[in-house]
Amino acid sequence: MAHGWTSFAAIGDSFTEGVGDPRPDGTFRGWADLVAAGLAQAQPGFRYANLAVRGRKFGQVVAEQLPVAVRMEADLVSFAAGGNDALRPRFDTQALIDRMDRVVGQLRTSGADVVLFMFPDMSVRLPLPGVLKPRIVAMNQAYTEVAARHDAHLVDLFADAALHDPRLWSDDRLHLNAAGHRRVADHVLATLGVTDRPAPAGSTQLHPRWPARRAADLRWAGAHLGPWLHRHARGRSSGDGIRAKRPELSASGFGTG
Repeated sequence: MAHGWTSFAAIGDSFTEGVGDPRPDGTFRGWADLVAAGLAQAQPGFRYANLAVRGRKFGQVVAEQLPVAVRMEADLVSFAAGGNDALRPRFDTQALIDRMDRVVGQLRTSGADVVLFMFPDMSVRLPLPGVLKPRIVAMNQAYTEVAARHDAHLVDLFADAALHDPRLWSDDRLHLNAAGHRRVADHVLATLGVTDRPAPAGSTQLHPRWPARRAADLRWAGAHLGPWLHRHARGRSSGDGIRAKRPELSASGFGTG
């Protein structure tokens, strides 16, 4: 059974902001908006805030968004961060793990129920899988342990084979598309006891021939990897100048459309 939450604050990076799931007006929807809409169906006056900003690393999420979420006193808070850290050459796994425990402890002490995530395996789509996958596994193990220690809700996206399907991802291979965000929302609502679990993945994985894969890789590198490397070499972020899309708890504007 659902808990009966009256407010939800989502904090994190592009994953939580909803990048990859654009509305007709160019703003992003995403799984957190869909979860808020689902929770609101059973709770009149339900309020929702989304503080997430694309490109933010773990420390930035903690410094910029965590204090705001705590002050809001929302009774449900989602926290998803670390993916951008894992993409950087220098990645201190243990330091991030130690901070996870303190962050979730602070949220739980504030009285909020907390939603955490095991990340999907980005290494199946991105370069250097031998470097990236161990980092993802380490973060997922840490989130699992922290969730158990603080009695947080843990959404396991790593085990969902459907999220290996490229048709659930944007062309940049980094952000979910509308179908992918819908799948994540279904997982979150099921974890919270609102809906049933999404159906297991069927035979959805595409296996194009080698020439087609290489051609697609080259197009992706030119359109997405090259600009990403150039931006980060200049110390820039996709989130520069971007503000949270829902900086206050509000009871309107997060329908499913």
